[in-house]
Amino acid sequence: MKFLFLEPFFGGSHRYFAEGWAAHSRYGIDLVTLPARFWKWRMRGAALHFLKNIPVLDDYDGLITSDMMSLSDFRALTGAGCPPALVYFHESQITYPLAPGEAMDVHFGFTDLTTALAAKRILFNSQTHFDAFFSKLPEFLKMMPDFRPNWVVEEIRSRAGALYPGCRVAHLNDGPPPARPGPPLIIWNHRWEFDKNPKDFFLALDEMVARDLDFRLALLGENFQNCPKEFTAARERYGKRIVHYGYEPKRAAYEAWLKEGAVVISTAWQENFGISMVEAISAGCIPLLPHRLSYPEIIPESFHGEFLYKNQEELVEKLARVLSGSPGLRKKAETLSREMKRFSWHHMIRQYDRELENLALPQSKKTTLYRKRPSFP
Repeated sequence: MKFLFLEPFFGGSHRYFAEGWAAHSRYGIDLVTLPARFWKWRMRGAALHFLKNIPVLDDYDGLITSDMMSLSDFRALTGAGCPPALVYFHESQITYPLAPGEAMDVHFGFTDLTTALAAKRILFNSQTHFDAFFSKLPEFLKMMPDFRPNWVVEEIRSRAGALYPGCRVAHLNDGPPPARPGPPLIIWNHRWEFDKNPKDFFLALDEMVARDLDFRLALLGENFQNCPKEFTAARERYGKRIVHYGYEPKRAAYEAWLKEGAVVISTAWQENFGISMVEAISAGCIPLLPHRLSYPEIIPESFHGEFLYKNQEELVEKLARVLSGSPGLRKKAETLSREMKRFSWHHMIRQYDRELENLALPQSKKTTLYRKRPSFP
């Protein structure tokens, strides 16, 4: 079988996911993409671009796209020749937090809604994201002054499930790279944007400086817009402590930083899964993550006490413990790193290929493979 994957925002987790699925699937997946910029215009106009710049749809058994395209527009314009579609929600505009001073544009939420209705199958990247979407959707519909289509909640839910993205987990048998001299290395490997809450991250580092606890700092991760002021200020404030500043495009070099890291930290306000965290943990980093969002879901409960924090004060104390040296934490982090193998493409691809098999089936021949909520490995 062959499938066409249309990705209007080919960068970050969207690119990572699309390339991973195409590379590991037993089926043929052709990628047609647009650069990762101008996300609002991608949601508005990507369908019109793809309409004139894709292979013949008759050659495909199914269509895959992400939440960054208006699937309803695309299907309406392609007509009866459009194959059945699966949409993967990395994020949704109905649940996404607003930047300071930003007002919600309800049109993007409605694009999510109509995209879901146009799909045969809808997948969210975690159960946390799935639950948040269906919790917020009724509230979103109440914003309409009248004639609210409340029926769409159950209609969308009937086609929806949750399935973790496959990840590139570290091969721990290869062993860590040669250790560089110096104090413990702190890793930041998230997008440089407001929803990852860099302010609280740097406040915690300021407290380490105040306590005279030494560290090195690698500021990794992509930046799709202007550099947030917290990062430019940090570059001046931490000076020589910063051993890497900015996105690392070379995969081998990025993985080397992760393997060298002592601790990886998230202070995010928005995280529907956490690919960067899975990668860093699998490489052996001690994780410090907020007890919210998807993190309690991806970290087994037996590790919550050591690696999840409930407030800023707890983050500071746990980070101080890591920088002071704790063999017990290091051993638990090594055990946790092995747990991350369950997110590898090697384990996840079977479920994704089952989704493709069901997508290509005629509606009258659904099998038990097409499950509302696929079980996680």
